Amino acid sequence: MSSNSAPLLPSVVLLLATAGCPPGGVPLRSDGSPGPEKCSEEAIKTMRILRMYVGDSADVELDANQIDARPITLYDGPVESFLDGSLGTLDPGTRLYGRVWTSGPQVVVRYYEARPPRADTVPICAVARLGANQLKKHPESKPGTAILDYSGASVFVVDSFR
Repeated sequence: MSSNSAPLLPSVVLLLATAGCPPGGVPLRSDGSPGPEKCSEEAIKTMRILRMYVGDSADVELDANQIDARPITLYDGPVESFLDGSLGTLDPGTRLYGRVWTSGPQVVVRYYEARPPRADTVPICAVARLGANQLKKHPESKPGTAILDYSGASVFVVDSFR
């Protein structure tokens, strides 16, 4: 008897292909960093199915175009990052799509979508973090940019952005 069982992830990804783009206009704080923002219900549901729980983390290259560069420059606006390790059922090599804000003293990176290898994009909620103020931009960073010492950080699953 032959088995027709397919891997779970591609099936789930196809069912949940509605992308969770950020709502138009995230409120900004006085320093230019983004304010609180809720995760979409679709993202919460998708993360549960993908076994991604609040506080789970993995390593990430912040900009897929600057892997292992030192230093790197991030720009305000969209970013494509590269997952170095597994996060829930997401494999290394998954692309994370989000937005960068450079106006505050620390760079803020929020991720709204993930695209696993050989699968469709799904909604998620995650943030990039690095200990000891290492997402703090260099003072010589020009407006709209942030020069950082490292190309890598950690990505953490969240249920809302604070």
